[in-house]
Amino acid sequence: MELPRKEYPRPQLVRKDWRNLNGQWGFEIDNAMVGKEKEFYLRSSLNQTITVPFCPESKLSGIENKDFMNCVWYRRELEIPKEWAGKEIILHFGAVDYHATVYINGQQVCTHKGGYTCFSANITKFLKESGNVITLCAEDDTRSGNQPCGKQSSKLNSYGCCYTRTTGIWQTVWMEAVDAAHIQNVKYTSNIHDCSVLTQVYVTNEALGCKLRVRTFFEGVPTGEAETVIHTSEACVTVALSQKHLWEAGKGNLYDTEIELIKDGVVCDSIKGYFGLREVSLKDKAFCLNGTALFGRWVLDQGFYPDGIYTAPSDEALKNDILYSMELGFNGARLHEKIFEPRFLYWADKLGYLVWGEHANWGLNITEPGQLMHFLPEWAECLERDYSHPSIIGWCPFNETWDWSDLRRQCDDILRTVYQVTKAIDKTRPVIDTSGNFHVITDIFDVHDYEQNPEKLKEHYKDAKNGVLLCQVERNPYLAGRQKPKGEPLFLSEYGGIRQKNGNEGWGYGEAPENDEAFIARYRGLTTAILDDELFIGFCYTQLYDVEQEINGLMTYDRKFKFDPKIFREINTLPAAIEKKNK
Repeated sequence: MELPRKEYPRPQLVRKDWRNLNGQWGFEIDNAMVGKEKEFYLRSSLNQTITVPFCPESKLSGIENKDFMNCVWYRRELEIPKEWAGKEIILHFGAVDYHATVYINGQQVCTHKGGYTCFSANITKFLKESGNVITLCAEDDTRSGNQPCGKQSSKLNSYGCCYTRTTGIWQTVWMEAVDAAHIQNVKYTSNIHDCSVLTQVYVTNEALGCKLRVRTFFEGVPTGEAETVIHTSEACVTVALSQKHLWEAGKGNLYDTEIELIKDGVVCDSIKGYFGLREVSLKDKAFCLNGTALFGRWVLDQGFYPDGIYTAPSDEALKNDILYSMELGFNGARLHEKIFEPRFLYWADKLGYLVWGEHANWGLNITEPGQLMHFLPEWAECLERDYSHPSIIGWCPFNETWDWSDLRRQCDDILRTVYQVTKAIDKTRPVIDTSGNFHVITDIFDVHDYEQNPEKLKEHYKDAKNGVLLCQVERNPYLAGRQKPKGEPLFLSEYGGIRQKNGNEGWGYGEAPENDEAFIARYRGLTTAILDDELFIGFCYTQLYDVEQEINGLMTYDRKFKFDPKIFREINTLPAAIEKKNK
């Protein structure tokens, strides 16, 4: 069997000494949650076999159990290459949903809470000369109200805009060999004005006193070099670039990097990565890329796949979703209710695709301040992991933070705190506190409007410059008194969602058009209404492809175009409107 998802999982910090641990693992469902008490981590086998990194709900996993699974166990024998003798062995998990406990040879190594971000552990001291075993326990409860789970259904089956759940491992598992003195993380902050890049390198304590060397390249040609001596766990180096190549929409000019850690004249760690030279800003109520106004033609991307659920079947599938979107005339996406994997961001970086980073807040009860503990740590991990991706042009930690009842409104302090922490960690990008509602403190005021009549949609924003948004009053009078623009740039971050004609089957917004011509006419009318309004910095159409029962995509769930993509590319890129937006 060919190794699934065999590509390097962390494209901005690449080492040569690594092993992919995807493939066949032992597996067992533990709905009674007695596995820890019964010491499953000491067992010699589990009762099923699963294909990692696909979740057990998926077809590609070989399990395809779509029922609730409160707890699942994984087991795999681990062989350490002989040439790694004397090295530190780091075990990595791309993502495990939701609460993971990792054992090596029956000894607990680490725990991690959060279904979307990576974690790792140094397992060197737990290893034997041979016969090593990894065991992982994953506990998951999408109905607890205490964990972000995005669009994963809280009911037995999928419904509306909520889909099949993901439990356990759903991203690549891998290990690498390093010296005790090694690099742990890298962050790149580019400066388009003096043509330079600030490189922040985080190292282990054993690296103190080492020399750090950073080299940059563009298409193989050296463009800069700088060195420093490491005195703390964070070392900063600014490299002046001899060539200026801006990262732009549709043109992902990337600089390659090589970073070396030198101890006593010998290279003890070497990594390769990349960055983009670009700047995002808000100026005169416009969204600007590299100082120039750019109209965002975004589309909603849910990150679901028919056979892999949360996990793309291949690296090519990740790339293709971006190419399909660009073929339809979009220049980016809202990565919706899910923290996407680094490989997707890698392709967005390379292709010049502008994306909004968003957490999977649905499922989390945010009416109590204490719920912050279930959200903020993982969100901070996301910000650190994805900071250096030039394709991420803004952050949106929450989406549609509806009240749980009239007496249990959203806790505004949670949104305010998360916004402030986001800005503290990343001062280079705009932040939307909560997409749609209810805004507390935000850099961009965005709204969701699924009005299906183009003339009525236009009417909703006739007095928007005075802070009056009729979409809120008509959709739900309860919204009108909860939030009001305070002069922020305006973004229609969800619209359309046009339901396809399919009898009484499927879910979407509004009454389905009678035929393809009527669908295209409605899409044209709605989109043109937005393009004609000078107040908007961008739109986001719902959505790129169908997901299970939600049938309002421009593609089918298996990524087939429903219409000629040229039609939508022409509508989305109307020359006169786009020129007006970008002037």
